[in-house]
Amino acid sequence: MEEKRRHKRLDLDVNIQLERLDEEGVTTLKYVHVDVTDLSRSGIGFVCARELEKGSFYDTRIRIWTKEVLEVVLEIVRCEKKGDLYQYGASFIGMTDTDALKIDIYQMFNEL
Repeated sequence: MEEKRRHKRLDLDVNIQLERLDEEGVTTLKYVHVDVTDLSRSGIGFVCARELEKGSFYDTRIRIWTKEVLEVVLEIVRCEKKGDLYQYGASFIGMTDTDALKIDIYQMFNEL
C-alpha cells in the first residue's frame, strides 16, 4: 500500500485531552480523554470510547516526551468504530512552527 502521508507517524505513549469548539470558538463539551496511537507534525491518531463528529474541532493539549505541552486545535478527519472504541485521525490546525519542530526532533532521535 502506498504511503500517502506527508510526514512520518510516531508512536508515543501519551494521553491528551480534547475540548470541543463550536462555530464561535467557544468550548461546548467537557474534556474527553483519549489514547494516542501515532503523531506526526501534520496530525494525530487516537482511540477513545466516545463518538466524536467528523469535521468537528477540538482545543487540544498534548503533553510530549519532554513534559512540554503543545496547545493546538485539531479537526477530526477520519473515524472508524472498532468494537467498543473509536479510532480517529485528526489534522492539526494552527500548530506553531516551534511545536512542529519539537515533533521533528523527536522523530530524528527515534530513527537513530
